[in-house]
Amino acid sequence: QLQLVESGGGLVQPGGSLRLSCAGAVGILDYYPIGWFRQAPGKEREVISCISGTDDSTYYKDSVQGRFTISRDMAKNTVYLQMSGLKPEDTAVYYCARGRRWERHCMSSLYDLWGQGTQVIVSS
Repeated sequence: QLQLVESGGGLVQPGGSLRLSCAGAVGILDYYPIGWFRQAPGKEREVISCISGTDDSTYYKDSVQGRFTISRDMAKNTVYLQMSGLKPEDTAVYYCARGRRWERHCMSSLYDLWGQGTQVIVSS
């Protein structure tokens, strides 16, 4: 089935951690760049991290660099976003998306398969 499913969102206190998962059917993530995006209320959707479709090179937005880690587990058909040191400004709906197969540079890929999103709320 051609769909991506995010999970792992929730309510967390500032400084806490969450791990988001982006899962798909067997093979639909293999060798595709995968991006994590977020959209906060009243703001445009932004890319915060992505991973290459070929060499697993990664990109992070400056505001999450050092706090978030993207990784891929091909055996589980899942891409993860480990988030730590969460801040209230990280509150948003988080989406994963798939780019064009075999594309190395995930920042320049065209993302055309999207999940439904998972809500992350960082609040005390």
